[in-house]
Amino acid sequence: MAGVISMIKDLIVLADFDEDAPKIGEVVKIDNDSKTELLVERLNVGGKVLCLNLRNDKNIMRGMAVNRTHEGLRIPVGDTTIGRIFDALGLPLDNLPQISDDQIKYKDALKIPKSGDEFTSKAPELLETGIKVIDFLTPFVKGRKIGIIGGAGVGKTVLTMELINNIAKSGAGLSFFTGIGERIREGHELYETLKEADLLKNTCMFFGQMNENPVQRALVGISAVASAEHFRDEERKDILFFADNMYRYVQAKNEIATMLDQIPNEGGYEPTIFSDIKVLQDRLSSNEKGSITSVQTIYVPADDVSDPAVQMIQHELDAIMVLSRAVAEQGIRPAVDLTRTTSSLLTPEVVGDRHYLLSVQVQALLQKYQSLKSIIAIIGENELSPADRADFAKAKKLITNFSQNMFVTEKLNGLPGEFFKRDDMLKSIEEIVV
Repeated sequence: MAGVISMIKDLIVLADFDEDAPKIGEVVKIDNDSKTELLVERLNVGGKVLCLNLRNDKNIMRGMAVNRTHEGLRIPVGDTTIGRIFDALGLPLDNLPQISDDQIKYKDALKIPKSGDEFTSKAPELLETGIKVIDFLTPFVKGRKIGIIGGAGVGKTVLTMELINNIAKSGAGLSFFTGIGERIREGHELYETLKEADLLKNTCMFFGQMNENPVQRALVGISAVASAEHFRDEERKDILFFADNMYRYVQAKNEIATMLDQIPNEGGYEPTIFSDIKVLQDRLSSNEKGSITSVQTIYVPADDVSDPAVQMIQHELDAIMVLSRAVAEQGIRPAVDLTRTTSSLLTPEVVGDRHYLLSVQVQALLQKYQSLKSIIAIIGENELSPADRADFAKAKKLITNFSQNMFVTEKLNGLPGEFFKRDDMLKSIEEIVV
Protein backbone atom coordinates (compact mmCIF):
# COMPACT_ATOMS: atom_id res chain seq x y z
CA MET A 1 0.00 0.00 0.00
CA ALA A 2 1.35 3.46 -0.88
CA GLY A 3 2.08 6.21 1.61
CA VAL A 4 0.88 9.80 1.43
CA ILE A 5 2.89 13.01 1.77
CA SER A 6 1.76 14.88 4.88
CA MET A 7 4.42 17.59 5.22
CA ILE A 8 7.12 19.30 3.11
CA LYS A 9 9.85 21.48 4.62
CA ASP A 10 12.71 22.39 2.31
CA LEU A 11 14.39 19.03 1.52
CA ILE A 12 12.50 17.21 4.27
CA VAL A 13 9.41 15.25 3.22
CA LEU A 14 7.18 13.48 5.77
CA ALA A 15 5.04 10.61 4.46
CA ASP A 16 2.37 8.56 6.29
CA PHE A 17 2.31 4.79 5.77
CA ASP A 18 -0.57 2.88 7.36
CA GLU A 19 1.24 -0.41 6.75
CA ASP A 20 4.25 -1.85 4.90
CA ALA A 21 6.49 1.10 5.84
CA PRO A 22 9.84 1.33 4.00
CA LYS A 23 13.19 0.67 5.66
CA ILE A 24 15.82 3.26 6.58
CA GLY A 25 18.10 3.79 3.57
CA GLU A 26 15.43 2.71 1.07
CA VAL A 27 14.62 4.89 -1.94
CA VAL A 28 10.90 5.64 -2.38
CA LYS A 29 9.25 7.39 -5.33
CA ILE A 30 6.50 9.98 -5.41
CA ASP A 31 3.68 9.24 -7.83
CA ASN A 32 4.11 12.38 -9.97
CA ASP A 33 5.31 13.14 -13.50
CA SER A 34 9.00 13.23 -12.53
CA LYS A 35 8.81 10.20 -10.20
CA THR A 36 10.67 12.19 -7.54
CA GLU A 37 13.09 10.04 -5.54
CA LEU A 38 13.26 10.31 -1.76
CA LEU A 39 15.68 8.62 0.61
CA VAL A 40 14.24 7.30 3.87
CA GLU A 41 16.20 8.94 6.70
CA ARG A 42 14.18 8.05 9.77
CA LEU A 43 11.10 6.09 10.88
CA ASN A 44 8.90 7.93 13.37
CA VAL A 45 6.10 6.50 15.51
CA GLY A 46 2.67 6.04 13.97
CA GLY A 47 3.90 5.00 10.52
CA LYS A 48 5.36 8.43 9.76
CA VAL A 49 8.43 8.18 7.51
CA LEU A 50 10.90 11.08 7.31
CA CYS A 51 12.56 11.29 3.87
CA LEU A 52 15.16 13.46 2.12
CA ASN A 53 14.47 14.98 -1.29
CA LEU A 54 17.48 13.72 -3.26
CA ARG A 55 17.26 16.07 -6.24
CA ASN A 56 15.58 19.08 -4.67
CA ASP A 57 12.57 18.48 -6.93
CA LYS A 58 9.88 21.16 -6.43
CA ASN A 59 7.16 19.25 -8.28
CA ILE A 60 5.68 17.76 -5.12
CA MET A 61 2.78 18.64 -2.83
CA ARG A 62 0.86 17.30 0.14
CA GLY A 63 -1.48 14.42 -0.58
CA MET A 64 0.66 12.85 -3.32
CA ALA A 65 1.19 9.09 -3.11
CA VAL A 66 4.59 7.63 -2.24
CA ASN A 67 5.53 4.12 -3.45
CA ARG A 68 8.17 1.75 -2.14
CA THR A 69 10.93 0.51 -4.48
CA HIS A 70 12.31 -2.09 -2.01
CA GLU A 71 15.77 -0.94 -3.15
CA GLY A 72 18.47 1.18 -1.59
CA LEU A 73 20.59 3.90 -3.21
CA ARG A 74 21.87 1.94 -6.22
CA ILE A 75 25.11 3.16 -7.82
CA PRO A 76 27.00 1.66 -10.77
CA VAL A 77 30.18 -0.31 -9.99
CA GLY A 78 32.71 -2.27 -11.99
CA ASP A 79 35.16 -1.73 -14.85
CA THR A 80 32.70 0.27 -16.96
CA THR A 81 32.82 3.08 -14.36
CA ILE A 82 36.59 3.61 -14.72
CA GLY A 83 37.40 6.90 -16.43
CA ARG A 84 33.90 8.27 -15.82
CA ILE A 85 32.47 10.98 -13.53
CA PHE A 86 29.35 10.25 -11.46
CA ASP A 87 27.19 12.21 -9.08
CA ALA A 88 26.14 11.03 -5.61
CA LEU A 89 23.23 9.05 -7.11
CA GLY A 90 25.39 7.24 -9.67
CA LEU A 91 24.39 9.24 -12.75
CA PRO A 92 27.17 10.27 -15.20
CA LEU A 93 28.25 13.92 -15.30
CA ASP A 94 30.80 13.77 -18.14
CA ASN A 95 28.40 14.06 -21.12
CA LEU A 96 29.62 10.69 -22.38
CA PRO A 97 27.14 8.00 -23.49
CA GLN A 98 25.02 6.45 -20.77
CA ILE A 99 26.20 2.98 -19.74
CA SER A 100 23.60 0.38 -20.69
CA ASP A 101 22.16 -1.79 -17.92
CA ASP A 102 23.43 -5.04 -19.45
CA GLN A 103 27.02 -3.77 -19.13
CA ILE A 104 26.92 -2.65 -15.55
CA LYS A 105 26.55 -3.91 -11.99
CA TYR A 106 24.81 -1.99 -9.24
CA LYS A 107 25.46 -1.80 -5.52
CA ASP A 108 23.53 -0.34 -2.57
CA ALA A 109 25.80 2.54 -1.51
CA LEU A 110 24.47 2.66 2.05
CA LYS A 111 24.88 -1.05 2.73
CA ILE A 112 28.04 -1.65 4.75
CA PRO A 113 29.88 -4.82 3.61
CA LYS A 114 30.46 -7.60 6.11
CA SER A 115 33.90 -7.60 7.69
CA GLY A 116 35.98 -10.72 7.13
CA ASP A 117 37.73 -12.75 9.82
CA GLU A 118 40.83 -13.70 7.83
CA PHE A 119 42.62 -10.35 7.84
CA THR A 120 46.17 -10.48 9.16
CA SER A 121 48.50 -7.52 9.53
CA LYS A 122 51.33 -7.30 7.02
CA ALA A 123 54.61 -5.43 7.03
CA PRO A 124 54.02 -1.74 6.22
CA GLU A 125 54.43 -1.00 2.51
CA LEU A 126 55.72 2.48 1.68
CA LEU A 127 54.40 4.22 -1.43
CA GLU A 128 56.66 6.81 -3.04
CA THR A 129 54.96 10.12 -3.84
CA GLY A 130 58.01 12.02 -5.16
CA ILE A 131 57.09 14.96 -2.90
CA LYS A 132 59.95 15.42 -0.44
CA VAL A 133 58.04 16.87 2.48
CA ILE A 134 55.39 14.12 2.36
CA ASP A 135 57.79 11.22 1.91
CA PHE A 136 59.92 12.52 4.79
CA LEU A 137 57.46 13.81 7.42
CA THR A 138 54.23 11.91 6.63
CA PRO A 139 55.31 8.68 4.91
CA PHE A 140 52.66 7.33 2.56
CA VAL A 141 51.85 3.82 3.82
CA LYS A 142 49.56 1.45 1.94
CA GLY A 143 46.16 1.06 3.62
CA ARG A 144 46.49 4.12 5.90
CA LYS A 145 44.97 7.62 6.01
CA ILE A 146 46.65 11.00 5.52
CA GLY A 147 44.98 14.37 6.11
CA ILE A 148 45.97 17.64 4.42
CA ILE A 149 44.71 20.44 6.66
CA GLY A 150 44.59 24.14 5.87
CA GLY A 151 42.48 27.25 5.36
CA ALA A 152 41.24 28.62 2.05
CA GLY A 153 43.80 29.20 -0.70
CA VAL A 154 46.86 27.55 0.87
CA GLY A 155 47.20 24.76 -1.73
CA LYS A 156 45.23 21.73 -0.46
CA THR A 157 43.67 20.91 -3.84
CA VAL A 158 46.90 21.54 -5.78
CA LEU A 159 48.81 19.18 -3.46
CA THR A 160 46.09 16.54 -3.87
CA MET A 161 46.24 16.88 -7.68
CA GLU A 162 50.03 16.47 -7.55
CA LEU A 163 49.68 13.31 -5.45
CA ILE A 164 47.15 11.88 -7.92
CA ASN A 165 49.47 12.76 -10.81
CA ASN A 166 52.59 11.23 -9.23
CA ILE A 167 51.05 8.08 -7.77
CA ALA A 168 48.72 7.31 -10.68
CA LYS A 169 51.68 7.46 -13.07
CA SER A 170 53.37 4.67 -11.11
CA GLY A 171 50.34 2.45 -11.78
CA ALA A 172 50.01 1.64 -8.08
CA GLY A 173 46.40 0.51 -7.93
CA LEU A 174 43.17 2.22 -8.94
CA SER A 175 42.62 5.88 -8.05
CA PHE A 176 39.34 7.35 -6.79
CA PHE A 177 38.68 11.07 -6.53
CA THR A 178 35.70 12.41 -4.62
CA GLY A 179 34.78 16.10 -4.78
CA ILE A 180 32.69 16.98 -1.73
CA GLY A 181 31.29 20.50 -1.72
CA GLU A 182 34.26 22.10 -3.47
CA ARG A 183 34.40 24.41 -6.50
CA ILE A 184 33.17 23.07 -9.84
CA ARG A 185 36.16 24.72 -11.53
CA GLU A 186 38.60 22.62 -9.48
CA GLY A 187 36.82 19.40 -10.45
CA HIS A 188 36.89 20.37 -14.13
CA GLU A 189 40.61 21.27 -13.96
CA LEU A 190 41.41 17.92 -12.34
CA TYR A 191 39.44 16.04 -14.99
CA GLU A 192 41.26 17.87 -17.82
CA THR A 193 44.66 17.36 -16.13
CA LEU A 194 44.09 13.60 -15.79
CA LYS A 195 42.77 13.41 -19.36
CA GLU A 196 45.84 15.17 -20.80
CA ALA A 197 48.15 12.88 -18.83
CA ASP A 198 46.21 9.78 -20.01
CA LEU A 199 45.44 8.84 -16.39
CA LEU A 200 41.63 8.59 -16.66
CA LYS A 201 41.99 4.92 -17.65
CA ASN A 202 43.00 4.23 -14.05
CA THR A 203 40.68 6.67 -12.23
CA CYS A 204 37.05 6.81 -11.03
CA MET A 205 35.52 10.16 -10.10
CA PHE A 206 32.50 11.17 -8.01
CA PHE A 207 31.44 14.81 -7.72
CA GLY A 208 28.97 16.46 -5.37
CA GLN A 209 30.31 19.99 -5.65
CA MET A 210 29.12 23.16 -3.92
CA ASN A 211 26.31 23.73 -6.45
CA GLU A 212 24.53 20.57 -5.23
CA ASN A 213 22.06 20.38 -2.35
CA PRO A 214 23.35 19.20 1.07
CA VAL A 215 21.80 15.74 0.66
CA GLN A 216 23.93 15.02 -2.41
CA ARG A 217 27.02 16.59 -0.83
CA ALA A 218 26.55 14.34 2.20
CA LEU A 219 26.01 11.22 0.05
CA VAL A 220 28.74 11.59 -2.58
CA GLY A 221 31.53 10.42 -0.26
CA ILE A 222 29.49 7.36 0.75
CA SER A 223 28.75 6.52 -2.90
CA ALA A 224 32.43 6.79 -3.86
CA VAL A 225 33.49 4.60 -0.92
CA ALA A 226 30.88 2.00 -1.90
CA SER A 227 32.32 1.87 -5.43
CA ALA A 228 35.86 1.59 -4.01
CA GLU A 229 34.71 -1.28 -1.75
CA HIS A 230 33.48 -3.17 -4.82
CA PHE A 231 36.90 -2.97 -6.50
CA ARG A 232 38.61 -3.91 -3.23
CA ASP A 233 36.37 -6.89 -2.41
CA GLU A 234 35.25 -8.21 -5.80
CA GLU A 235 38.22 -7.29 -8.02
CA ARG A 236 40.84 -7.52 -5.24
CA LYS A 237 42.45 -4.23 -6.18
CA ASP A 238 44.43 -1.79 -4.09
CA ILE A 239 42.67 1.58 -4.03
CA LEU A 240 44.04 5.12 -3.68
CA PHE A 241 41.14 7.22 -2.40
CA PHE A 242 41.33 11.02 -2.58
CA ALA A 243 38.63 13.14 -0.92
CA ASP A 244 38.41 16.92 -1.29
CA ASN A 245 37.02 18.18 1.09
CA MET A 246 36.15 16.15 4.19
CA TYR A 247 35.07 19.23 6.17
CA ARG A 248 32.40 19.92 3.53
CA TYR A 249 30.94 16.48 4.30
CA VAL A 250 30.46 17.52 7.93
CA GLN A 251 29.09 20.87 6.74
CA ALA A 252 26.50 19.14 4.53
CA LYS A 253 25.41 16.85 7.38
CA ASN A 254 25.14 19.94 9.58
CA GLU A 255 22.81 21.62 7.06
CA ILE A 256 20.58 18.54 7.00
CA ALA A 257 20.55 18.45 10.83
CA THR A 258 19.38 22.08 10.83
CA MET A 259 16.49 21.21 8.50
CA LEU A 260 15.59 18.35 10.84
CA ASP A 261 15.48 20.84 13.77
CA GLN A 262 18.13 18.88 15.67
CA ILE A 263 19.72 20.68 18.62
CA PRO A 264 23.42 21.32 17.80
CA ASN A 265 26.21 20.14 20.08
CA GLU A 266 28.47 22.48 22.02
CA GLY A 267 30.66 23.15 19.01
CA GLY A 268 27.68 24.24 16.91
CA TYR A 269 27.71 21.12 14.70
CA GLU A 270 25.11 18.39 14.32
CA PRO A 271 24.65 16.20 17.44
CA THR A 272 25.58 13.13 15.38
CA ILE A 273 28.94 14.53 14.18
CA PHE A 274 30.96 11.70 15.75
CA SER A 275 28.89 8.90 14.18
CA ASP A 276 28.68 10.77 10.84
CA ILE A 277 32.47 10.88 10.58
CA LYS A 278 32.94 7.32 11.87
CA VAL A 279 30.49 5.83 9.36
CA LEU A 280 32.52 7.20 6.44
CA GLN A 281 36.00 6.73 7.89
CA ASP A 282 35.44 3.14 9.04
CA ARG A 283 34.54 2.15 5.48
CA LEU A 284 37.88 3.50 4.22
CA SER A 285 39.61 0.36 5.47
CA SER A 286 41.60 -2.61 4.23
CA ASN A 287 40.89 -6.32 4.44
CA GLU A 288 42.35 -9.64 3.27
CA LYS A 289 41.19 -8.93 -0.31
CA GLY A 290 42.66 -5.46 -0.89
CA SER A 291 43.51 -2.09 0.60
CA ILE A 292 42.15 1.45 0.56
CA THR A 293 44.77 4.15 1.09
CA SER A 294 43.14 7.54 1.57
CA VAL A 295 44.26 11.16 1.29
CA GLN A 296 41.73 13.61 2.66
CA THR A 297 41.85 17.40 2.54
CA ILE A 298 40.26 19.19 5.48
CA TYR A 299 39.27 22.84 5.24
CA VAL A 300 40.00 24.81 8.40
CA PRO A 301 37.34 27.51 8.99
CA ALA A 302 38.95 30.88 9.84
CA ASP A 303 42.36 29.09 9.99
CA ASP A 304 41.31 27.65 13.38
CA VAL A 305 42.83 24.17 13.66
CA SER A 306 41.06 23.73 17.03
CA ASP A 307 37.63 23.73 15.32
CA PRO A 308 35.62 20.76 16.73
CA ALA A 309 34.92 19.23 13.28
CA VAL A 310 38.59 19.47 12.25
CA GLN A 311 39.65 17.86 15.53
CA MET A 312 37.09 15.08 15.11
CA ILE A 313 38.33 14.20 11.62
CA GLN A 314 41.96 14.34 12.74
CA HIS A 315 41.35 11.59 15.30
CA GLU A 316 40.58 9.18 12.45
CA LEU A 317 43.83 9.81 10.53
CA ASP A 318 47.31 8.31 10.78
CA ALA A 319 49.14 11.42 9.59
CA ILE A 320 48.33 15.14 9.56
CA MET A 321 49.95 17.58 7.14
CA VAL A 322 49.22 21.18 8.11
CA LEU A 323 49.37 23.82 5.37
CA SER A 324 50.07 27.32 6.68
CA ARG A 325 49.15 30.71 5.28
CA ALA A 326 52.32 32.19 6.84
CA VAL A 327 54.46 29.67 4.93
CA ALA A 328 52.53 30.26 1.69
CA GLU A 329 53.18 34.00 1.98
CA GLN A 330 56.93 33.26 1.93
CA GLY A 331 56.54 31.69 -1.53
CA ILE A 332 57.29 28.16 -0.30
CA ARG A 333 55.35 25.40 -2.07
CA PRO A 334 53.94 23.14 -0.81
CA ALA A 335 53.20 25.51 2.09
CA VAL A 336 53.68 22.91 4.84
CA ASP A 337 54.04 23.97 8.48
CA LEU A 338 56.90 21.60 9.30
CA THR A 339 56.59 21.89 13.09
CA ARG A 340 52.84 21.13 13.24
CA THR A 341 52.87 18.25 10.75
CA THR A 342 52.75 14.88 12.53
CA SER A 343 52.55 11.19 11.68
CA SER A 344 52.10 8.08 13.82
CA LEU A 345 53.78 6.14 10.99
CA LEU A 346 57.14 7.90 11.33
CA THR A 347 58.72 5.01 13.26
CA PRO A 348 61.83 2.85 12.72
CA GLU A 349 59.58 -0.16 12.02
CA VAL A 350 57.90 1.64 9.11
CA VAL A 351 60.57 3.91 7.59
CA GLY A 352 63.79 2.33 8.89
CA ASP A 353 66.42 3.59 11.33
CA ARG A 354 68.15 5.94 8.87
CA HIS A 355 64.97 7.85 8.02
CA TYR A 356 63.69 7.88 11.61
CA LEU A 357 66.92 9.22 13.15
CA LEU A 358 67.08 11.91 10.47
CA SER A 359 63.50 12.93 11.25
CA VAL A 360 64.35 13.33 14.95
CA GLN A 361 67.30 15.58 14.07
CA VAL A 362 65.23 17.62 11.61
CA GLN A 363 62.39 18.13 14.10
CA ALA A 364 64.88 19.23 16.79
CA LEU A 365 66.43 21.76 14.38
CA LEU A 366 63.04 23.11 13.34
CA GLN A 367 61.91 23.52 16.95
CA LYS A 368 65.12 25.37 17.75
CA TYR A 369 64.61 27.55 14.66
CA GLN A 370 61.18 28.60 15.92
CA SER A 371 62.54 29.57 19.35
CA LEU A 372 65.53 31.44 17.86
CA LYS A 373 63.34 33.48 15.49
CA SER A 374 61.85 35.51 18.35
CA ILE A 375 65.31 36.13 19.83
CA ILE A 376 66.71 37.23 16.46
CA ALA A 377 63.80 39.64 16.03
CA ILE A 378 65.00 41.46 19.16
CA ILE A 379 68.83 41.26 19.17
CA GLY A 380 69.70 40.18 15.61
CA GLU A 381 71.32 37.01 14.24
CA ASN A 382 74.89 38.25 14.82
CA GLU A 383 74.39 38.14 18.60
CA LEU A 384 73.75 34.38 18.60
CA SER A 385 76.42 31.89 19.62
CA PRO A 386 78.30 30.18 16.74
CA ALA A 387 76.46 26.90 17.45
CA ASP A 388 73.06 28.60 17.40
CA ARG A 389 73.93 30.47 14.21
CA ALA A 390 74.95 27.21 12.54
CA ASP A 391 71.73 25.46 13.59
CA PHE A 392 69.62 28.43 12.43
CA ALA A 393 71.32 28.35 9.02
CA LYS A 394 70.76 24.58 8.76
CA ALA A 395 67.06 24.99 9.55
CA LYS A 396 66.67 27.68 6.87
CA LYS A 397 68.33 25.36 4.32
CA LEU A 398 65.97 22.54 5.36
CA ILE A 399 62.88 24.71 4.86
CA THR A 400 64.13 25.71 1.39
CA ASN A 401 65.03 22.09 0.60
CA PHE A 402 61.46 20.91 1.27
CA SER A 403 60.09 23.35 -1.32
CA GLN A 404 59.70 21.94 -4.85
CA ASN A 405 58.05 22.66 -8.18
CA MET A 406 54.95 20.65 -9.08
CA PHE A 407 53.92 19.01 -12.33
CA VAL A 408 50.31 20.25 -12.10
CA THR A 409 51.44 23.91 -11.95
CA GLU A 410 53.88 23.75 -14.90
CA LYS A 411 51.49 25.59 -17.22
CA LEU A 412 50.86 28.32 -14.63
CA ASN A 413 54.42 29.23 -13.65
CA GLY A 414 56.49 27.72 -16.47
CA LEU A 415 58.67 25.79 -13.99
CA PRO A 416 59.10 22.07 -14.74
CA GLY A 417 57.79 19.69 -12.07
CA GLU A 418 60.17 17.70 -9.88
CA PHE A 419 59.98 14.10 -8.64
CA PHE A 420 62.40 13.01 -5.91
CA LYS A 421 63.22 9.39 -5.21
CA ARG A 422 63.17 8.52 -1.51
CA ASP A 423 66.91 7.86 -1.36
CA ASP A 424 67.70 11.17 -3.09
CA MET A 425 65.41 12.97 -0.63
CA LEU A 426 67.19 11.43 2.37
CA LYS A 427 70.62 12.26 0.91
CA SER A 428 69.64 15.92 0.39
CA ILE A 429 68.61 16.17 4.05
CA GLU A 430 71.71 14.36 5.31
CA GLU A 431 73.92 16.85 3.45
CA ILE A 432 72.31 19.67 5.44
CA VAL A 433 71.92 18.07 8.87
CA VAL A 434 75.04 15.92 9.24
